[in-house]
Amino acid sequence: MARVTVEDCIDKVDNRFELVLLASHRARMIASGSSILVARDNDKNPVVALREIADSKIAPGDLKEDLIHSLQKHVEVDEPEPETVPMLASSAPAAAKAASVDDADVAFDRMSEEDLLRGLDGLVAPSGNSRDDDED
Repeated sequence: MARVTVEDCIDKVDNRFELVLLASHRARMIASGSSILVARDNDKNPVVALREIADSKIAPGDLKEDLIHSLQKHVEVDEPEPETVPMLASSAPAAAKAASVDDADVAFDRMSEEDLLRGLDGLVAPSGNSRDDDED
């Protein structure tokens, strides 16, 4: 009976691999207590899932979305973007100064590797150690 059911489902889901994924997900849903949408007729859960898909009792798109949602570990929630807060009148001079600074005007200090090594060579180890003082 399952082979006939698979042939009936190909009209609803073109890809057999996707059909297997969707039917197995639906079978797991049935096993976990989801209500059955067709008569069981002494069939096991995978066959019932295939019959539900074949009879269009459950939409493959809904199953696919539910499968994807069940596999996600982190679900992003779309939150509204924060609105820009108008500047206070008391900080107007500071705002004008901040507005005059442009990102292109900002310069970063860059140091080559050779300059860094020369600077490290110029460093001197700290004079005196607590152990050296105790031995004298």
